[in-house]
Amino acid sequence: MEYSGYGGGYSTTSYGAQGGSGGGGFMNQGSQSSPSANRSHGNDTLRPVTIKQLLDAQQPHPDAEFKIDGAEITQLTFVGQIRSLSSQATHTNYTFDDGTGTIEVKKWIDADAINDMDTDDSKPKLVANTYARVWGRLKAFNNRRNVTAHVVRPITDYNEISYHLLEATVVHLHFTRGPPGTGVATTTNNGGYTEQQNNYGGQQGLLTSMSPAARKVYECIRTSEQSHTGLHCQYIASRIGMELSEVGRAGFELLEMGAIYTTVDDETWAPLDI
Repeated sequence: MEYSGYGGGYSTTSYGAQGGSGGGGFMNQGSQSSPSANRSHGNDTLRPVTIKQLLDAQQPHPDAEFKIDGAEITQLTFVGQIRSLSSQATHTNYTFDDGTGTIEVKKWIDADAINDMDTDDSKPKLVANTYARVWGRLKAFNNRRNVTAHVVRPITDYNEISYHLLEATVVHLHFTRGPPGTGVATTTNNGGYTEQQNNYGGQQGLLTSMSPAARKVYECIRTSEQSHTGLHCQYIASRIGMELSEVGRAGFELLEMGAIYTTVDDETWAPLDI
């Protein structure tokens, strides 16, 4: 996958959409039947997101595209757990939860493809409490957000859940802090500008901007032996001899900085490669 030109050229992830038409058909499927089909979709992007980002996305006016981190989102993808689903004659409604929020997803049934549906019972199915990846578009109706899905695919490799969160974090950091290794312009007291090393660009800059407690927690997370799910805050507190409440505050600081990310729950953290 490439992380360049997100504003207009980010159109791939590392996970292909199985079940779409040839040539990445799900990327264009929505623009043909959407009420906004008369708008140009030549700059369609595919952005990995969290559900919280979708719920917080800005929409300047009802006919405008949604924006996350100041950048328009057209096509989107996220990974979450199916909390509930109901099948109708024309569509299936899902409620998805990814740990950051919940959102409704609607997948319309393609009548022309019903006879071609795979009936192999050995393959994973979309059922409640299983994980799946969604590709689609963010919509709003009566001030309520929902996603119209082009593809909903079961997750077969649970590493994909962590990979997606990392991918969404990288794109978020790109828009909010700039590409890795670049400087950001900051205003000085006299109104001029000076170049300052972006903390996202190097570990040393990141460490110097942390509070002492956050630095201690970060070093513990970064250097401790752990599984792919990371470390729980209670383990961190006992390992470094710090009060649990102080570890919690330090963890929140590190999450805000993009130095760590949550895994199986809000209190289990793993480090990001900075």
